[in-house]
Amino acid sequence: MQKGIVIGNVVSTRKQDTLVGYKFLEVRIIENNRETDKYLIAVDTVGAGIGETVLLTTGSGARLALRSPDAPVDAAVVGIVDY
Repeated sequence: MQKGIVIGNVVSTRKQDTLVGYKFLEVRIIENNRETDKYLIAVDTVGAGIGETVLLTTGSGARLALRSPDAPVDAAVVGIVDY
């Protein structure tokens, strides 16, 4: 898992069918409690918003978070950090 901060939304007018209904977020990765210059586009599974610190999973775990093993997803937001 990785930690990041949501910095924006990605709007898509067309999506692959298994992704319809999901929101895409641009997330800046945090390492060692510092924001990096690394970014990911992740599918939101928890209703996160801009400015929130989130937990991300990547790879096959991201597809499992969507409950769709055939979804073309490599990163998913799976939690919102409270503190």
